[in-house]
Amino acid sequence: MAETKVVQGTCPLDCPDTCAWQAHVEDGKVVRVEGDKAHPFTRGVLCAKVNDYPTRTYSPERLLHPLRRTGAKGAGEFERISWEQAVDTIAERFGEIITRHGGEALMPVTYFGSMGAVQKYAPLRLLHALGASDMIGNICGAPGLAMMATGHTIGFDPEEYVHAKFIILWGVNVLTTGHHHWHFLNEARKRNGARIVCIDPRYTQTAAKCDEHIAIRPGSDAALAAGMARVLLTEGLADLEYAEQMAHDLDEFREQVEPWTPERVAETCGIDAATVVSLAREFAAAEPGMVRCGVGPQQTVQGEAFVWNLSALCILSGHWRSAGGGLALMTFPDVNLAHAARPDLKQEKVRSLELSRLGAILNGDDGGQPIKGVLVWGTNPAVVLPDSGAVRRGLEREDLFTVVLEHFMTDTARRADIVLPATTQLEHFDVHTTWGHHYVSINKQAVEPLGEAKSHGEITRLIALRMGLNHPALQESDEEIAASALPEDLPLADLEATGWRKRSPARAPIPAPDKRIALAGYFATEA
Repeated sequence: MAETKVVQGTCPLDCPDTCAWQAHVEDGKVVRVEGDKAHPFTRGVLCAKVNDYPTRTYSPERLLHPLRRTGAKGAGEFERISWEQAVDTIAERFGEIITRHGGEALMPVTYFGSMGAVQKYAPLRLLHALGASDMIGNICGAPGLAMMATGHTIGFDPEEYVHAKFIILWGVNVLTTGHHHWHFLNEARKRNGARIVCIDPRYTQTAAKCDEHIAIRPGSDAALAAGMARVLLTEGLADLEYAEQMAHDLDEFREQVEPWTPERVAETCGIDAATVVSLAREFAAAEPGMVRCGVGPQQTVQGEAFVWNLSALCILSGHWRSAGGGLALMTFPDVNLAHAARPDLKQEKVRSLELSRLGAILNGDDGGQPIKGVLVWGTNPAVVLPDSGAVRRGLEREDLFTVVLEHFMTDTARRADIVLPATTQLEHFDVHTTWGHHYVSINKQAVEPLGEAKSHGEITRLIALRMGLNHPALQESDEEIAASALPEDLPLADLEATGWRKRSPARAPIPAPDKRIALAGYFATEA
């Protein structure tokens, strides 16, 4: 009889849902993963991409051994080498770069291929200790995150959606890209008779399930948000008491949106003026109303203007006063896994380099000190970054030493000098948060790593040891790395016992008068 077990885990992908799963193991192999029905938010359902996650782990195209480049960069010509050879080469080359050019000639290139404390942040410990340049910035949802940094609230607990009386789904295809949110949105419809309106240029799967679909021109979102805010202000529908408590520049914002009459918005967005007015009135009248917004509208030249006008609209409405009201763009548990990166390992202040400008940085077009070595993990910059052609040219520099941690031979890995085989989510331990709900989740190792694959934590330990770095943080186990990111009142043992914990941050209070936020400054224009 086959030896079987079920192991708790979590999807690692860059997604608002971060689903809890159960890995079914037979004779040391994962035969399937299923959603964990006990999880309060993801409730036992996985998306199509993750339902067959074992095919990723067991793919015949998996990288299972360290590789060293033998041909031209980009040609994909490599030879298999041992881990000892790979680590020796990396330590030697990184050491030479630091000696000749300083630590800032090294650069991390990473994103959220995994959102785990270990897989995402452990390699940064090594680079911090080496004095490497910092990598900053986002390639997805950057306008909203930047606005949040100025004091705007951009999300709330999605389990509170059930209290909403009117819901706008703006530029988000919930049923395709975050389908667990739909359960709570639809529950508001069942409980409260909430109307759900979809604003999207396309007639999506989500639009088909909504009560109304408003198809605006692509890129005109900021104009519609500004026009709706104007309706609230000119028709006396705004909660001015609340808005004045929150913002210090209400008069400036009023002046900013004044030109956006319903007629001008209609012409810009390709909809009727009456639709602009009725949508604004219905949103203002709801007790409460909410806007669930996607990333897509932010990825335009009007992205900043859109999120700022949208946040202003939700503040003017006063819906933030009530559970289920306000703006739902991104939301996070009150656990910051970035603590696992241990920025305190830096010996001194280093420069910060913008991820979205990697092409210019690698090609020396940014005017700064040249980058001579990069460590890449959790992303495929040769494909996903802006100006990807420039990124590829930069990665093909013969004087650039590139190390890539990967599962497969990606376009970036083809341009690497050393490729290291990384474990998949079924083969390592980790802890995860998310940007779409408030649960912190555990990922327990289901099976032994295939081939010679290693976790990012183990890779960090090997390179640090070979380079003579003796700080204790550089030899912590994966479990210790994960535990270092958790608050004192959430011990790792408790998380391991339960599988997940809900950690909702408190709603932002009314600020002191001298701490009020700004609404104005980002002007909508014609699309």
